[in-house]
Amino acid sequence: QVQVVESGGGLVQPGGSLRLSCVASGTIFRISTMGWYRQAPGDQRELVAEIHSGDSTNYGDSVKGRFTISRDSAKNTVYLQMNSLKPEDTAVYFCNVLYWGRNYWGQGTQVIVSS
Repeated sequence: QVQVVESGGGLVQPGGSLRLSCVASGTIFRISTMGWYRQAPGDQRELVAEIHSGDSTNYGDSVKGRFTISRDSAKNTVYLQMNSLKPEDTAVYFCNVLYWGRNYWGQGTQVIVSS
């Protein structure tokens, strides 16, 4: 069983920055992919960014050039550095861990971008 816990959300003004962290714990040998998704009220959950075991990355079109995903595989931790935040980035951000073909999700952390 894998437990996933996010942290780092909060309230930030437009143009500001936040850094999200996600730690996976449990009996873990090697995680293939870790990623971030987000869901705004009334919207479907969408991919923000993901990083694979070889450190290749994918980003959602709306965050390219503003967000950066990174990971510390030794600590089973993934980070999301969010810069130049916009009000439309407001959402609950969920961490996803793909481990041996199963998806594990955290509870989510709220990000609010507002003046």
